[in-house]
Amino acid sequence: MQCGTRITGRGGAAVTVEPADFPVNRGRLCQKGWTAHEVLTAPDRLTTPLVRSRDGRLLTSSWDSALDTVADGLDRVRARYGPDASAVFGGGGLTNEKAYMLGKFARLALGTSNIDYNGRFCMSSAAAAGNDAFGVDRGLPFPVTDLARARTVLLAGANVAETMPPLMQHLDRARLIVVDPRHSATARRAALHLQPAPGTDLALALGLLHLAITDGLVDKTYVDQRTRGFETIATRAAAWWPERTEEVTGVSAHAQRTAVRLLAESRDSYILTGRGVEQHRQGTATAAAFINLALALGLPGTPGGGYGCLTGQGNGQGGREHGQKTDQLPGYRSLTDPADRAHVAGVWGVPPDRLPGPGLRAYELLDALGEEHGPHALLVLGSNPMVSAPHAARIAARLASLDLLVVADFVPSETAQAADVVLPVTQWAEEEGTLTNLEGRVLRRRALLSPPRSARSDLEILHGIAVRLGEPAERYPTEPREVFEELRAASRGGRADYSGITYDRLDAGEALYWPCPDTDTPHPGTPRLFLDGFAHPDGRARFADVEHDGPAEATDAEYPVHATTGRILSHYQSGAQTRRVTELAAVASEAFVEVHPDTAARHGLAEGALARVTSARGGMTARVRLDPTLRPDTVFVPFHFGGDGRANLFTNPALDPRSGMPEFKVSAVRLDPLLE
Repeated sequence: MQCGTRITGRGGAAVTVEPADFPVNRGRLCQKGWTAHEVLTAPDRLTTPLVRSRDGRLLTSSWDSALDTVADGLDRVRARYGPDASAVFGGGGLTNEKAYMLGKFARLALGTSNIDYNGRFCMSSAAAAGNDAFGVDRGLPFPVTDLARARTVLLAGANVAETMPPLMQHLDRARLIVVDPRHSATARRAALHLQPAPGTDLALALGLLHLAITDGLVDKTYVDQRTRGFETIATRAAAWWPERTEEVTGVSAHAQRTAVRLLAESRDSYILTGRGVEQHRQGTATAAAFINLALALGLPGTPGGGYGCLTGQGNGQGGREHGQKTDQLPGYRSLTDPADRAHVAGVWGVPPDRLPGPGLRAYELLDALGEEHGPHALLVLGSNPMVSAPHAARIAARLASLDLLVVADFVPSETAQAADVVLPVTQWAEEEGTLTNLEGRVLRRRALLSPPRSARSDLEILHGIAVRLGEPAERYPTEPREVFEELRAASRGGRADYSGITYDRLDAGEALYWPCPDTDTPHPGTPRLFLDGFAHPDGRARFADVEHDGPAEATDAEYPVHATTGRILSHYQSGAQTRRVTELAAVASEAFVEVHPDTAARHGLAEGALARVTSARGGMTARVRLDPTLRPDTVFVPFHFGGDGRANLFTNPALDPRSGMPEFKVSAVRLDPLLE
């Protein structure tokens, strides 16, 4: 969520983290925030480069020797297989400067098209839907503080009471409608909880649109003046009458009608979506269906109302704007647009034809590792795909098949432990940079501590490898301020234009939201998009013609229950950091599975016992927690744990054709009791 924090101290246990009086979190933090300092002193912090020896052990190495090993390995792979045989996998937690330089490094130093990042598993579906509908993708096209005036907020697939607790204070006045198969902590605070079967959110959104049309709640003036394509989607929604929607989703016709009326009673309404909407093979279509509903009610681009998508990583917004996404260049430019290519190539001082085209998307890239025509070397920054990628056993095998796996990290994550070369990097309290929060506001990160003497920044690592590969040293600056100045130039005129944003303006306390072009008079930034028109050439938003097709796999006699995955309050992402924090690990020290008591009885499971959760792809071990609020056809497993507790051992890599998002949220599984 990018809460404002203030850190003080000189290192070690003396460091403290306190909430800042920042608009997003207004002086509050969750337990992940107030314990964040403990990661700085993790006992197994990586401080020295490691290189795997011939007998399979990771041994300490000098920096020169480790970087020489990386460069030599990349040269061998390129000479044998070609430039696309090297790949890069980044992360949505990298600063803007790192994300920018990683994209530049991949395309110039490696010459590869194969770069993507873990944000493909996070917000790619909503990004595709937002670009289609509005002409631009910014998670929230309005400040978070606008939500405090909302009368009604529909949260679809977002459990913010656990994943973003400080956000809840902005929703205190609103009537909450929560769409979630679980009776989550957020759902418990809702005025109305819609509990659809996993994989049926798209059908529910179509049903809600049907009711908006038939009950006369559509804002016809808005639709006529500000949108295109309503007639087509209205015809599509006509087939989703309430009783049919109820049969498919399990949400009653009465609850559907109540939800639509609550949203339509006031223009001070918002529709917000999260990973529960996106992480499906129809994730883009599902996000688009909720955007369709928002457009029909006249919400986006109006004061006091709108649609937004909640980001899922610390730099989830900025991380996808500046070039580490396989199809994008800095400034949210397109890698396939000749003008965009020419602009960025000019900033980089190379001919446009030197830039490769789009490569494999995240899961496709990982799945192709070591295969005949896939990458044979991989550099990983800011990600832990051994835990976070679906079909995890398959991905572990592909990583093991590589000629060279290089991981830059500050703790020995599961992926780092499998690497051929491990490069220790600086942490968040030890480095400068910028990040872009869920509102599109650019934020400054300032260093408090000096890093361990043998740790280096990601920028220094990319510089060191690039120079060894024959690139000019000045092409890869290592100072974040210098990189940001180049990023400003590369983004100038793009959809995410940062050219008017400077470190000096941020340090002076200015609130700068992109687009913020470089103008004669300093541009104030754009906190609210779409008030005067959408980003399509005609200024109109687009309805998307979408239809429900259901999850990729249905339950059957062998796998009779649907499993869905997600996050819990005490952990974050793959857990590589939070599992090393004493307080957080004490709250949730091992993987668990939430099961309805009736479902548990049918499968011979008991509270606190161990169970095996198995799909057609594999299985994981988890401690049983009984929850009578769950749907009997659904179990829930958090994905933060490693080893045999990895939820992604059973998840389905069925991909959304538009976004490349895997179907994390629906897997057909069976449950078996295990002896301790």
